[in-house]
Amino acid sequence: MALKLAGGLHFEDLYDDTGLRRVDALFMQRLETHSPALAARLRDARQAVASEAPPPAKDEATLLIDLAPSVDAFVAELFGIEEAVADLHGRHKALEPLYQVKWKFVKRQAMLKVKPEQLAGFDAAGARSQIERWLGQAFDEVAFARAILAWQESEDTARLEVALHYCAWAAQTPDGRAHHARDVLFRQPDKIDPWSMLAHARTDQQDGVQVFTIQPEHIRRREGFALTDPGTDLRGALDQANYCIGCHNQGKDSCSKGLKDKPDAQGHAAYKKTVFGVKLAGCPLEERISEFQIVKAQGHSLGALAIITIDNPMAAATGHRICNDCMKACIYQKQTPVDIPQAETRTLKDVLELPWGFEIYSLLTRWNPLDLRRPQPRPASGYKVLVAGMGPAGFTLAHHLMNDGHTVVGIDGLKIEPLPAALSGVDPMGERTAFEPIEDVTTLYESLDDRLMAGFGGVAEYGITVRWNKNFLKVIRLLLERRARFTLLGGVRLGGTLTVEDAWALGFDHIALAMGAGKPTVLDIPNGLARGVRTASDFLMALQLTGAAKSDSLANMQIRLPVVVIGGGLTAVDTATESLAYYVVQVEKFLERHEILARMTGEAVMRARWSDEDREIADEFLSHARAIRAEREAAAAEQREPRIVEMLQQWGGVTLAYRKRLVDSPSYTLNHEEVEKALEEGIRFAECLDPRAIDVDARGAARSITLARQLRSDDGRWTDAEGPDAAVTWPARTIFVAAGTQPNTVLAREDAVHFSLDGKYFQAIDEAGQPVKPAYSSSKPDTPEVLLSKAEDGRMVSFFGDLHPSYFGNVVKAMGSARQGYPVVSRVLSRRTPAVATDSAAFSRQLNHLLRARIDRVVRLTPTIVEVVVHAPMAARRFEPGQFYRLQNFEALAPVTELSGARTRLVMEGLALTGAWVDREAGLVSTIVLEMGG
Repeated sequence: MALKLAGGLHFEDLYDDTGLRRVDALFMQRLETHSPALAARLRDARQAVASEAPPPAKDEATLLIDLAPSVDAFVAELFGIEEAVADLHGRHKALEPLYQVKWKFVKRQAMLKVKPEQLAGFDAAGARSQIERWLGQAFDEVAFARAILAWQESEDTARLEVALHYCAWAAQTPDGRAHHARDVLFRQPDKIDPWSMLAHARTDQQDGVQVFTIQPEHIRRREGFALTDPGTDLRGALDQANYCIGCHNQGKDSCSKGLKDKPDAQGHAAYKKTVFGVKLAGCPLEERISEFQIVKAQGHSLGALAIITIDNPMAAATGHRICNDCMKACIYQKQTPVDIPQAETRTLKDVLELPWGFEIYSLLTRWNPLDLRRPQPRPASGYKVLVAGMGPAGFTLAHHLMNDGHTVVGIDGLKIEPLPAALSGVDPMGERTAFEPIEDVTTLYESLDDRLMAGFGGVAEYGITVRWNKNFLKVIRLLLERRARFTLLGGVRLGGTLTVEDAWALGFDHIALAMGAGKPTVLDIPNGLARGVRTASDFLMALQLTGAAKSDSLANMQIRLPVVVIGGGLTAVDTATESLAYYVVQVEKFLERHEILARMTGEAVMRARWSDEDREIADEFLSHARAIRAEREAAAAEQREPRIVEMLQQWGGVTLAYRKRLVDSPSYTLNHEEVEKALEEGIRFAECLDPRAIDVDARGAARSITLARQLRSDDGRWTDAEGPDAAVTWPARTIFVAAGTQPNTVLAREDAVHFSLDGKYFQAIDEAGQPVKPAYSSSKPDTPEVLLSKAEDGRMVSFFGDLHPSYFGNVVKAMGSARQGYPVVSRVLSRRTPAVATDSAAFSRQLNHLLRARIDRVVRLTPTIVEVVVHAPMAARRFEPGQFYRLQNFEALAPVTELSGARTRLVMEGLALTGAWVDREAGLVSTIVLEMGG
């Protein structure tokens, strides 16, 4: 179906500044027609903001909520989807009785009038059968809620009495809660014990060490690398939206603004802390949470998303299984908080799943009538900004700078796969082309266990696991890449291919660093770099970016059981879950290919080439893979789920070892739900252990790990235990170190002229160029000090995300740094004229020529040696003897072979190659590749 827009608009207008002004004019015209008073309020509010006298926060919130239905109606008419939007609204309204009964009948009547002890002997099954006869159908919570409202209206006391007792039983008794575990009608908030938040964990002793596991009935049987948590449905999201009390009216929306404490000695804003010392600063983006939940509960999904995107236009990168700062600071501090991330993500999904839903979301990131300060992009400024790093800080900053009128070039050291030109508007050579509207967002989606690892998104691509739907990264990328002011270049490192002086010479007016954390911590213990030991970040990057977890991948990444992960943060938890899942994929893939090769060459011929170690590992993998295969077959015959987790645990499994108690670990104090989810997948969490040595076998590979028991004194200090049982030695063939990372400040060592350090972070400066000390670990500093270098001509460099001492720590803090810092960038840009007058298109073509590597020719020198000549002018100019290039091919363009039924994509892992020769004038680099076994 072709996209036909109302008001004489064409699809191209949605991506054009002039077209967006027409969209806004049409919205105001419709608002004038249907609600003149509301249109006048909106005009007045915009004018007040323009004159730097914005309306009070409460008045602005009221205006946004009042405007939300008009946004729904206008967008529905614009895209011609009135029926679909009405249907979505109707589904919201159909669920209203559920929440009305939940809070007014179940909570305020049933649970108050009927105590658990009064339910002894209550015949719940008989009551349910009676209710089903009255309903004329099998029990359904929505139908039951509607019936209760009808019985209240007709004053049917007999039926209400049965309903009262049944609701009390379902809400308050263990049997009732278990029977209705999937229903929201009877689910009530629990009191919070911060020291015991893992509902289904159990503790065991292993060699005298306390180890946390999950109760067997709560094991979650994960399969490979498909999405592990799809999130809630509309029913669950509206349950949370109705649980929210809308406390912005009282200025108590701490989910957004933080739980305020008395100002500190310097008069700076201060926030309360949890019992673990975690600051309750609320959403780093200060998203209007209370307002969007009210609108969502009213059934206006488009208006709710418009409210979200005022402060969080990149909402696809936040929400469920990404952030919980808002939940931690929720007004409910002594009971279950509102699950805001679930409601936010479901709101986004509800819009995306409409016809043309992606185009609607995309439009709201550029034109948003509820954004009083910038309802549409500002006119082209002529300024050009280089953003180094395309992770959460980088892509959020790129969006805001483009909406401020600037041209943005995003670079990343990772290979970034090309998307189809019909989607992105950019061909593999970087040339702009026409792109098509997306009617069905699911056409963008891929199964996560077979998804193309595109390289875009930084830590969101390689560091976050498949608990989160990484298809959202493609959504975010398209929000940027379709825009004419944006150019995306992969395989370009600032300080290597491109230096600061190069950037100034090319005509950039500003450089923004968003390169994240870099150097990982390594173990300074005996054999700390033995074979089998690697950093957690290296493992996660290799797993995600090489495609090792895919059945058709040739990537060479080996792990053996048992696995021990050192650390207690969320990276450690992710590493533990992914290594357990990867082991199954690895051995099953090994068995399949072993059998194919054995059929082709004979097993004896194949084994003759192996070393003793090869045979040992191969037999181990084959034995485990065959056992898994047998278990799968038995499970299929018995019509049950395979019990693979238990098998992995018998073979040693994955244990996370932390030097303090579980309740002291960052993963628990910051996001205990992730710990419980990990335990559900079958990992173990061993507390109070600190690594002391890695023991190796005769071949130098890790065999076991020795860990010292840690004791906590009354004053909170930790020391090694003493005596014969002071340490334990556990088998460990693979050891992952997740002991934190340092900010990526390599530029300070490479370029001392432009960069200096203040401790482990870059030295920040103010807008005048004077050194300043940014607030440490404060996601909402009074002043966002994001500048770090100033050139003689006034051009400046800024830094964001994990690079910055204020904003390090998680995805949303990184995005918050961009939201708070982009006005600083725009302000310093405005103080000088643009460096070059080139328009965005010509500037992009110049950079494509200089920075986008292209194969010039391929020459086969011998049957096993190939010379590859690459046209890469900037890389050639910057080459120094001893440097290496990384040679890779694109997965999107790689051929696929079918060999004896095994599908294999011929994707190269990155090869480190030096230049055989470099022609700086022609911009050519020659590398020599040896074909193994050719």
